[in-house]
Amino acid sequence: MTTQNLPLTVADPDCTPQIEAHAIGTEAAGAVATTLKALAEPLRLRMLSFVATSPAGEACVCDLAALTDVSQPTVSHHLKVLRDVGVLFSERRGTWVWYRIAPGYKAAVSTLLESFAPAALEALVGPHELTGLEDVDAALDRLATDLAARHPGLGADVVLRTVRESYTALARSATVSAHLLTLTERFARQRLADLSREAGARPQVLFVCVANAGRSQLAAALVRRYAGDRVVVRSAGSTPAADVHPAVRPELAALGTTDGEAYPKPLTDDAVRAADVVITMGCGDVCPVLPGKRYEDWLVGDPALASPAGVAAIRDELDTRVRALLTDLLPDLDLATP
Repeated sequence: MTTQNLPLTVADPDCTPQIEAHAIGTEAAGAVATTLKALAEPLRLRMLSFVATSPAGEACVCDLAALTDVSQPTVSHHLKVLRDVGVLFSERRGTWVWYRIAPGYKAAVSTLLESFAPAALEALVGPHELTGLEDVDAALDRLATDLAARHPGLGADVVLRTVRESYTALARSATVSAHLLTLTERFARQRLADLSREAGARPQVLFVCVANAGRSQLAAALVRRYAGDRVVVRSAGSTPAADVHPAVRPELAALGTTDGEAYPKPLTDDAVRAADVVITMGCGDVCPVLPGKRYEDWLVGDPALASPAGVAAIRDELDTRVRALLTDLLPDLDLATP
């Protein structure tokens, strides 16, 4: 039996690969791989998330050591690895060393923790097959006709455009479309109400995070629990997830959120325009800044990556912040004991 060496590529006059025009450069790939290798360790990721979500934007080595039961030299080794690749920088104050995210890495670390990490966890669940409506256009037309009758102050074309935009925006992150029309109706109703909002109406608060699957949902639920219908509350995400984080669902249920009431929604300009107060959590740079709005940025951890105890701590921190916000918005509001 004879063997013959096969060519590594097949000559094809119609195929003219331009590898260097599309692939990351060799040197750049090596540099990025070095940094990713430094991050590819569970304890280092936990340390990084702790520093990134610290209210002061920094963390003492003593607090970072409390994340694990390994020895202090091991903790110092992991921090040195992150410092050597430039992700962290340190400052000694007295007997303790404090760590911060390097300025050039803040946006990258935010993307890692807010988008990449939740996506990696979601991928472990397995792929979902998108199934649902066959005649979407007809269903959306019927929905728009119904909503137009309820919003006579808005033109039928505005209502139809809002309905179709709402469906498209939700479909981008949907994994199962069986309930997509129902969610579209809820989202479109919310957007049309925002477009129709009159001056001097009830205070309106918008909570924005990256995925709209954790912090912003919890904050909105807390406002509804304490203020009821005295405050209109919205939540949205700069890059909405497919569903609410599993670890957050029990907390939302405990706050009175019914099944299906909370779902990730994209950030829209009309939601920002209708809001009196806009609270961002990890995504302030993507939120439109409009005159006459009150903006706050809350540095709160992401429950998608937290332990059960961590989720409870995040809920408690949001509870404190929400109560302070409502005290300012509604001084006469009788806040129940949490």
